[in-house]
Amino acid sequence: MATRGLFVRALAGATGAALLTGVAGAALAEPVDGDDVRVDVEIDAVEPAGALTMSVAADSTTLAEVASGDPAVRQFDGALPTVTVTDDRGEVPAGQFWYVTGQSSAFEGEGLTSLPAGHLGWRPNLITEGDGEVAAGEEVVTVLDDPTTGSGATANNVGLVGEELLALALDSTEASAQGTWQADADLFLKTPADVAPGSYSATLTLTLWEDEY
Repeated sequence: MATRGLFVRALAGATGAALLTGVAGAALAEPVDGDDVRVDVEIDAVEPAGALTMSVAADSTTLAEVASGDPAVRQFDGALPTVTVTDDRGEVPAGQFWYVTGQSSAFEGEGLTSLPAGHLGWRPNLITEGDGEVAAGEEVVTVLDDPTTGSGATANNVGLVGEELLALALDSTEASAQGTWQADADLFLKTPADVAPGSYSATLTLTLWEDEY
């Protein structure tokens, strides 16, 4: 196509040259008429490259019973699927930080009394090693446990009722140099020994947040 276009332009030039040669001695060309054409273009703003995103390796996990060490309590353990946070933005705003939280619904089953989310605890684990740009959240134990950190209003034996911290980057700019971070968590459900048998399910909602100082 480029070769054909060059040929057409060359032909037109040669023809024009011949015509000019033929009429050069007679007179110079004068414009007979003219008009203007406005040329419009809409140029959109360039979208920032990259994004801060989160993905989870699987959409379900299963807990299995283990020895609780307490005859009054039954315990069921499992693992949170790997959570990946990716930051491939070309520019990361200064003064911002990101964090991932988890919050569970109650465990429900057909014809069964629900088990509140306070019976589900976790122990977060940071998989990606770094220089401290990202930290794992602290352990959250269940309402059937004694607190392992804090006391009173700060006690951690609350279960995953609220938005509990899985991982935290105190500075998005520093964390973005790594690009990708992964974390998971040990999950444990503790119930009274006389819990009704049956099939229970809950939804654990993971959320990636970004905020600024």
